[in-house]
Amino acid sequence: MSNAGKIFLWSISAALGGFLFGFDTAVISGAEQTLQILWNSSAFEHGLTVSIALIGTVIGALYGGVPADKYGRKISLLIVAVLYLVSALGSGLATGWFMFLIFRFIGGVGVGISSVVAPMYISEIAPPSRRGRLVALFQFNIVLGILVSYLSNYALEGIGENAWRWMLGVEAIPALLFMVTLFFIPESPRWLILKRNKIHEAREILNVSDSEEAERVVVAILKSQHQSTTGSYKDLFKPLYKTPVRLAVLFALFNQLSGINAIIYYAPRVFEMAGLGKESALLSSAGIGLVNLLATLLGLSLIDKFGRKFLMYVGTLGVIAALVLVANAFFSENLGGAQVPIYLFIYIAFFALSQGAVIWVFISEIFPNDIRAYGQSLGSFTHWIAAAIISFIFPYIAQTFGGGPTFSFFAGMMVLQLLFVWRMMPETKGTSLEGIEEKVVAA
Repeated sequence: MSNAGKIFLWSISAALGGFLFGFDTAVISGAEQTLQILWNSSAFEHGLTVSIALIGTVIGALYGGVPADKYGRKISLLIVAVLYLVSALGSGLATGWFMFLIFRFIGGVGVGISSVVAPMYISEIAPPSRRGRLVALFQFNIVLGILVSYLSNYALEGIGENAWRWMLGVEAIPALLFMVTLFFIPESPRWLILKRNKIHEAREILNVSDSEEAERVVVAILKSQHQSTTGSYKDLFKPLYKTPVRLAVLFALFNQLSGINAIIYYAPRVFEMAGLGKESALLSSAGIGLVNLLATLLGLSLIDKFGRKFLMYVGTLGVIAALVLVANAFFSENLGGAQVPIYLFIYIAFFALSQGAVIWVFISEIFPNDIRAYGQSLGSFTHWIAAAIISFIFPYIAQTFGGGPTFSFFAGMMVLQLLFVWRMMPETKGTSLEGIEEKVVAA
């Protein structure tokens, strides 16, 4: 097998964590109504049933950098695989509500840790010329996992009263595959050098990535180590690292202030607000999943050719235009028909092409080697906290203020994002991680 083939297989193995991320997040949608009836849940209890995994995700994202830094990226990915497997089997076999909550929470923790470790691992083994599309495989797998979970739920819907158990338990199959593939990938060469001083082993891995640059990269990794770094979250808040911290937090916040998760989670509600019937709303929601997948694939193919910043310019302008059109449709009460769904399909396409494809790539690139695990964790935690808050308040905001002001707010936030991209965001295309460190930390 060629070296390029090996790098791709290592990357896709880690990116399977993204597939399980997407599957685990969305699979509950097919079972939630059955579970509410089964356990006679109150509104609060049912809300907790659906959201408990998101609570686990926030916690997993917050602490995911700790095992990645202490035990390595590979061991951390194996921990994630075990969490997914245990969650799938436990949720499918749960005999009561409390037991179900525990296993769904465990799966959420796995999602949180995978959003930290998988993009970081891929960024650390990939050559600069291919790093963008290889890391973006993680996002593509998230979107693919969401779509497959919907198809799986649809296929299992009519098999009987225990259909919900199969919907949740079938995740054990990809979880087991994920676990097996991880035994055949190497550890991150940057972690091996900085945390274990295994320079020879790291050099062999880097030779697979880029044999001509391997020795220079080894020297750059050694040079990049900061003597003041203690290997903890406290390091993130040293003045030396204020620029990458600011970039990661703002990028993650803007990602959610676009309204993406509110629209994906509440797509049928939005379409019904726009005058569509319930059946048409559900069909339009499935269309969002397909557009999301195709546009993510396009972003993945363009990210190393045109760069992260270019995609963000194009995508942000498209998102602003689409949100303004949606807001105007609500203000003018020009609703009904296919107008709003078409605008939202355009919105999803531009989002997936830009922010969807870029977020995990960019955050995994901008932190120095010795604090990357904690920086990635901070970016992921910010993303998930913002997702939880916005998803929680969206129904109230939409009902209280209406579609026009709600979508105008999201459009305004994207104007601020455009300023962020213009004034603050550095281009990282084709540059080694150590080269990016010099540029970003120096800034």
